[in-house]
Amino acid sequence: MENLSCNKSFGGWNKQYSHHSQTLNCTMRFAIYLPPQASTGQKVPALYWLSGLTCTDENFMHKAGAQRIAAELGMAIIAPDTSPRGDEVADADGYDLGKGAGFYVNATQAPWNAHYQMYDYVLNELPALVESMFPVNDQRAIAGHSMGGHGALVLALRNPQRFASVSAFSPISNPVNCPWGKKALGAYLGKDTASWADYDASLLMHQASDFVPALVDQGEADDFLAEQLKPDTLGAAARHSGYPLQLNRHEGYDHSYYFIASFIEQHLRFHAAHLGLQP
Repeated sequence: MENLSCNKSFGGWNKQYSHHSQTLNCTMRFAIYLPPQASTGQKVPALYWLSGLTCTDENFMHKAGAQRIAAELGMAIIAPDTSPRGDEVADADGYDLGKGAGFYVNATQAPWNAHYQMYDYVLNELPALVESMFPVNDQRAIAGHSMGGHGALVLALRNPQRFASVSAFSPISNPVNCPWGKKALGAYLGKDTASWADYDASLLMHQASDFVPALVDQGEADDFLAEQLKPDTLGAAARHSGYPLQLNRHEGYDHSYYFIASFIEQHLRFHAAHLGLQP
């Protein structure tokens, strides 16, 4: 690993690293916030944050204002990039496919399958790397925004034993039925739409029987609300299966990091309670 930056923040350290990913077959970058408790030799639990379309590992760390509360709680935050990068990595015109738009799936179709294995990277390779190199234990929560909210929900729903809790801001909740999802899943997974169901949070939640506590916040002034995000479908799925989903709707809030920054403290405290960091 190569350390790219290091900045002290609220008594802890915000760092950025690059490393070669065997899963993605390219050089990847991630950011990590280590709270002050991690400097005492204590291993701390971690929240993995998955960002949305066009974002990198930097957006959340720079804009969400999460470090103050993470420092108080003793929680590490790990933010991977949103897709593989590099000259050899396949790309597409537009912002909603290719670099910056990995959708946290394991691609099966060429040319994407050579590098776009973000599901396995976030689930396995990145936590193994972080837990071997930093004072971070194997207690994990996961969260994300938009495309990253979709990724967080899918990873938690499919791997309830790996995550203590999951939360999302404005997630793409039913990608098999929205334009962003149809474009990405069709390219990465192919024309067999049956395979798409493995990456649809609403479909997974509808049939779930092993639960991870879930929190979702959605702004009512979000330009993508009806066509792309479909939180009502997610809510209906939770009611069907009895899933422990807290779905909050907020008047006037949009899809931006102003929304995330307004409610990130509630999300961190939600995860802290399930990670055993507070009563």
